[in-house]
Amino acid sequence: MENKGKTMMVLVVVAAVMMGLSVQVTMAHPCGSTFFSALVQLIPCRASVAPFSPIPPNESCCNAIKVLGQPCLCVLVNGPPISGVDRSMAMQLPEKCSVNFEPCELVEKKE
Repeated sequence: MENKGKTMMVLVVVAAVMMGLSVQVTMAHPCGSTFFSALVQLIPCRASVAPFSPIPPNESCCNAIKVLGQPCLCVLVNGPPISGVDRSMAMQLPEKCSVNFEPCELVEKKE
């Protein structure tokens, strides 16, 4: 089981790097982090945002959400797809962690 978690973390990091995540966030989203660094901060939440996961966010995850802040969470939710992450579950993290964030506005993706 421990090996599966390490594999998942490696896959997330590789996917993030492959997506060109060094792009800085625009002024419309006042997040002081790059997409990749914001993603890394939320590693403690990975079990809670896996598709169909019944695992609630733990204290480390909730602390990471508070430190990251709403603008950076919204950048992640609206960013490129992240393998193994259910976006709707990620959007529920602030509520599950009793953090009072405004909801993220979903950005429509143009094909």
